[in-house]
Amino acid sequence: MSDPMSTTVNDTANPPVKRLRKSRWTISSWNWRGFVSIVIFFLAWQGAVSFGLPGFTKIPGPSEVVQTFVRDYLFSPHYWHSWLVSFERVFWGFALAQIIGIPFGLFLGTSRVFNNLVFPVFEMMRPIPPLAWVPLSILFWPTNESSIIFITFIGAFFIITINIYDGVRSIKQEHIWLARSLGASRSRIFLRIMLPAVLPAIAVGMTLGIAVTWNVVIAAEMIASDSGLGRLTWEGYVSSTPPVVIVGMISIGLAGFLSTIVVDMIERRMMPWKYKR
Repeated sequence: MSDPMSTTVNDTANPPVKRLRKSRWTISSWNWRGFVSIVIFFLAWQGAVSFGLPGFTKIPGPSEVVQTFVRDYLFSPHYWHSWLVSFERVFWGFALAQIIGIPFGLFLGTSRVFNNLVFPVFEMMRPIPPLAWVPLSILFWPTNESSIIFITFIGAFFIITINIYDGVRSIKQEHIWLARSLGASRSRIFLRIMLPAVLPAIAVGMTLGIAVTWNVVIAAEMIASDSGLGRLTWEGYVSSTPPVVIVGMISIGLAGFLSTIVVDMIERRMMPWKYKR
């Protein structure tokens, strides 16, 4: 006969292991399902092209796109240079948007005087699409490269700033009043209360900002550049070679996906308590 006390102790020790196994199974099953969904997508695409469904008569199938990629781009230095150029532009535009947007949003949310002076102009400029800045940026900046980086910065700056501004406004004033009543200085209130409370808003701004940054940089490369993944896709359209267009589109999607993974890793470092299991 087993001892009830030992059974109870064993039962209390097992749940963490069971939860860990369940978590691992969930992650592995998600990867498996994602892989299956990708395979089904490409099979459906190939089937639609093979049967000539409406809208797919002039679109190449996955097999033709893969052949074009392996033959013309896999070992092409120009293709991989396009990756490097687009990543550099996204990096600098996104980094500048973080460096300027985070303090700017904090000032808007914490300083009433600064808010009254700057926020009306900010709200007037925020609805302007980033691509509307292209003609002005080409005239203002001395090189096409600097103008593209500026447009990329604009695309992420307003999103990051407004997310942080809303994050600061969502902080309960009772917490700040309590800290002041206990003798906390402004710097201590900022570091201990405001900054941790704004971290989720910074994370959301980064996630949204990196997506918009890629959208903007691709469009800017199509308009005002002779390099990058956006230019590669545009050249495929101009030369009437749909496989090249799709190679460029898939490359852009993979580049954005890799950037999102990097941003997600940074968020996990910023907020380890959110992802701790």
